[in-house]
Amino acid sequence: MILSQSSRTFDPLSDVLTVLDARATRRTRFKGSGDWALAFPALDRLKFVAVLRGASWLLLPDTAPQRIEAGDCCLIGRTAYVIASDPALVPIDGSRLYAEGNDLVCLGGDETVMLGGGISFTPGNAAFLLDMLPAFMHVSGMSTGAAAITAILGLLDGEAEQPAMGHEAVTAKLAEVLMIHAIRAFASASDTTSGWLGALADPRIGRAIQCFHSAIARPWTVADLAAEAGMSRAAFSSAFTRRIGQAPFAYMRNWRMTRARAALAERHSSVSNVAASVGYTSQSAFGHAFRRTFGEAPRQHTA
Repeated sequence: MILSQSSRTFDPLSDVLTVLDARATRRTRFKGSGDWALAFPALDRLKFVAVLRGASWLLLPDTAPQRIEAGDCCLIGRTAYVIASDPALVPIDGSRLYAEGNDLVCLGGDETVMLGGGISFTPGNAAFLLDMLPAFMHVSGMSTGAAAITAILGLLDGEAEQPAMGHEAVTAKLAEVLMIHAIRAFASASDTTSGWLGALADPRIGRAIQCFHSAIARPWTVADLAAEAGMSRAAFSSAFTRRIGQAPFAYMRNWRMTRARAALAERHSSVSNVAASVGYTSQSAFGHAFRRTFGEAPRQHTA
C-alpha cells in the first residue's frame, strides 16, 4: 500500500501502513442459514468481517460475545475468533472450508451474508502495528463514518456478485480503503481514548507522535517530544505510557528498528546508511539496538 504524505501534515498511520507494506491478500464471502459456527486461528494479519444481510455473533477469547448486524464492520487483530449464528454452538474449523482457494462458503441458505478479507504486512514487521491495535474493533452501521463504509461494502459486494475486468485489483484496493475507513470510524468514537489510535487522536500526544514520525532521523529525546506536546517531561511520559502501553523511548526505538528492518529487507542500502536514516550515528549502537529488538544482527537481513 503506497500512501502519499503531505509536506504540511504528516500522518503516522499512513507512515506505518506504507512501511509495513499493508495490502489486501484475500477476499471471502459467506452465506448461511440455520445453525452454524466457524472457528478461525490467530494469524499475523488484520482481518475484516462485514455483515451485508442478517446478523451473527463474534466470539473472542476472554470476551463477551459480540452481536454484529447488517451494515456493521469489524476489524480483528492477532487473535483466534469464532463467528456463529448462536454463541452457544460448538464451532467447526472454518479455515478448512476456505482451503485450496475457495473464497465462497454456503451453509444452508442466505439468511446471513458476510464479506471477509485479510490485510497482510511485511513478514516479521506486523507486530509493531498489531500489538498496539485492539484485538477487536467493532464499527456499527449507525456510527459516524458508516456511510463511507456502506458505500465501499456495496462496491465490494457488486464485484463479488459479478466479477469484471480488473476484479482482483479493484477488490484489493477497496479492501484496503475499507480497512482505513473502519480504523477512522473506530478511532473517532467518543469512547476510544486509549491505545495508539486514541493517542493519535489526542491533540498533544498525537502532535508529538506526528513530529517523531515526520523526522525519524532526528535525535529525539523524551523532553523534545514533551515540548512538541506542550507538556512537562514527566506528565508527557506518564500520559504516553498510559495510553500506548510503552514508554516514549521504547516506542521510538521499536519504530526505528521496524523501519530499519523493512529498509534492509529491500537490499538497496548499506547497514550504515539505514542506521543513519533512522537516527543512529553509530553503526555499533544501531547493531546493538537491532539485536536487542529482533535477536539477530542487521547484516542477516542484507545477505
